[in-house]
This record gives sequence, structure tokens and C-alpha cells, in this order.
Amino acid sequence: QVQLVESGGGLVQAGGSLRLSCVASGIVVSINVMGWYRQAPGKQRELVARITSGRITNYADSVKGRFTISRDNTKNTVYLEMNSLKPEDTAVYYCSTIPPTGWGQGTQVTVSS
Repeated sequence: QVQLVESGGGLVQAGGSLRLSCVASGIVVSINVMGWYRQAPGKQRELVARITSGRITNYADSVKGRFTISRDNTKNTVYLEMNSLKPEDTAVYYCSTIPPTGWGQGTQVTVSS
């Protein structure tokens, strides 16, 4: 059974930074393609960053150069470092495999202008 627990969200001013964490159980993050997704109010969930088993990373154009995805195999945890945050980054952030095999509760990120 896949369990994903996201944390690290919060309220931050534009230009600020946050680091999200996703602790996984029931899957091994090092052998899966893992992704961070986000869902803003009234919008569909979108993939913003992914990391492969070989640590190749890809980003949505909207976050490229500002967000960094990484993982710690010893902790079975995936991270999302978010810098230069913008109000349009406000959303609930989730991690999962690609394609998704389950969802956690997500973590709310709110960026004020």
C-alpha cells in the first residue's frame, strides 16, 4: 500500500522560499520516477517537476530555474526546493509516482504579493 506524506508548505511572501518534503512508504523512490504536482483552486492538477531513477530532472516551464527536485534514498524522501516564489505558485502540492499510484493529503503553499 502506497503512502505519501507531504509537508513543508506555508505562507510566504513573494520572492521567498520553501522546501517541501514527501516521505514515501510502500514504494521505493530511488527506482521510481517521482514527481511533484500542484493544484490551484479551480484548476486541474499539474506536474511541475520530476526526477528519474537516474536522477534526471525535468520541470514545467512555469517553475524552471526556480524549483529543484531531489531525493534522499536513505530516507525514501523526495524534496522540492522552491525559490523566488510568485503568487501564481499558490496551490496544494502533492508528490507521487509518474504515472500516479496514489496521493497523500498534500501541503498548502500560499504566496502573498
